[in-house]
Amino acid sequence: MNCLTLKKSNCKNCYKCIRNCPVKAIRFSGNQAHIIGNECIMCGQCFVVCPQNAKQIVGETEKVRVLIQSGDPVVVSLAPSFVANYEDVSVAAMREALLKLGFAAVEETAAGATIVKTEYERMLREEVRDIVISSCCHSINLLIQKYYPEMLSYLADVVSPMQAHCMDIKRRIPNAKTVFIGPCLAKKDEAEHYEGIVDAVLTYEELSQWLAAEGIEIRRGLDENEERLRARFFPTTGGVLRTMTKNAPGFSYLAVDGVDNCIAALEDIRRGKVHKCFVEMSACVGSCVGGPVMEKRYRSPVRDFAAVSARASMKEFDVEQPDLLTIKKHFGSIAHKLAMPPESEIEALMRRMGRFGKTQEYNCGTCGYNTCREKAIAILQGKAEMSMCLPFLKDKAESFSDTIVKNLPNGLVILNDKLEVQQINNAARRIMNLRYDVDVKGEPVVRILDPSAFVSVLETGRHIHDQRVYLAEYQRYVEQTIVYDNESRLLIGILRDVTEEQTAHEKKDRITAQTVEVADRVVEKQMRIVQEIASLLGETAAETKIALAKLKESITNE
Repeated sequence: MNCLTLKKSNCKNCYKCIRNCPVKAIRFSGNQAHIIGNECIMCGQCFVVCPQNAKQIVGETEKVRVLIQSGDPVVVSLAPSFVANYEDVSVAAMREALLKLGFAAVEETAAGATIVKTEYERMLREEVRDIVISSCCHSINLLIQKYYPEMLSYLADVVSPMQAHCMDIKRRIPNAKTVFIGPCLAKKDEAEHYEGIVDAVLTYEELSQWLAAEGIEIRRGLDENEERLRARFFPTTGGVLRTMTKNAPGFSYLAVDGVDNCIAALEDIRRGKVHKCFVEMSACVGSCVGGPVMEKRYRSPVRDFAAVSARASMKEFDVEQPDLLTIKKHFGSIAHKLAMPPESEIEALMRRMGRFGKTQEYNCGTCGYNTCREKAIAILQGKAEMSMCLPFLKDKAESFSDTIVKNLPNGLVILNDKLEVQQINNAARRIMNLRYDVDVKGEPVVRILDPSAFVSVLETGRHIHDQRVYLAEYQRYVEQTIVYDNESRLLIGILRDVTEEQTAHEKKDRITAQTVEVADRVVEKQMRIVQEIASLLGETAAETKIALAKLKESITNE
């Protein structure tokens, strides 16, 4: 399987491809998707749904250029679904454009479809068969070869219309090279696997890009004189049946499209619920007109069917039915299944994923697998990673964040923009003397806190940082920080309990005030004592001065 590759730089690990892969043929390693070649059925769904264009189809335009330059006649086998891709374009207009690119001739693959449906009719009429499954769709052939090998005997051992037509071209034109142009990714794989029949395969997108590069425009307008031929019904659901006579004795005829529906039909066949039936199976919903590499990406099944139907009628292509042996095709089984892990390992991994018993299996399909058990098996087989489980990651992330939040030393209160409590941690509950968080979750914050600061932040958009407030109801001092997250539309309040710090500060202030007061009293008392001493000293000095004066006067008089 070399026609579908992965551009790793584009892969964003979104798991959309594995969710849409009907056979889960994609493994993940190192956060990158990898297509498992021996499990893939080439349905192209991963290519269609990839939002990052990480899946890429290997182009063969240069290969076709080389074929044309070789000098051998290169003939196009053009799929009848082209009318659904190129609106209002006739076969003649497509032939004109393709001849300008250097092709020697352009023919319709529907001619090969006529050969195939004729062989189907002969098979049902002449051979003893219970169930016959059409072999036109290579993806369905791969599905049976890889996943339902016990039903290979039911698969019609006939080449596809593409192969039948290209074999007929090479029979009629010596040294001819054949190029199939259509809407199918699987045809590239079919051409590569069955060598020597189809030399190259181009998608409509490859053709359009080549025409644009050469400056060639396809002439618009339908050709009213164009013959309406029966086999052109082939690319629609039930198209094979519409071309068949459906007159095999005792046989019923059934058309099934879409891989999931085909798998359901194969399961019914496996269980023995279907007998004497011809089943037309197409991997694509709507059959080939809904192919994965139709150039236009939008679905328009009604209009596409109408476009094909407008060019078809009951007239057959004029083709020579080849010898039976030349169009026989052998389908062998293709081994792909990895060994089933032991039940003990599956159960152990399920427990690691947090799935303890059936009731805890989400089976949500987010990872791409239908059940948690299937996912566990894929992990053990090396196809999936534990991180692909969104509920597991969510639970793990929530558990981790809850552990952090619950054990934060600061109080945390988270409100929505309606000021309703969304989350509150243990520290906040201790501050507000709350026993359980469920008591306030979903309730207005006014029940536990003054909402004015939160309202201010919500209305002004200006955060509050380290604002010290007193919660009188709880007799606690806190430093509150309030921020608003625009993306989540949540108000986050962080409360740091500073009651002890504030109490210690107030105690220090009281002690300081008391110390100052005592010092003031001591100074005042000391000053009073000094004043009293000074007063006494003053009186004593005056008395001494008077006494000495009198003594002096007395001595002088003598």
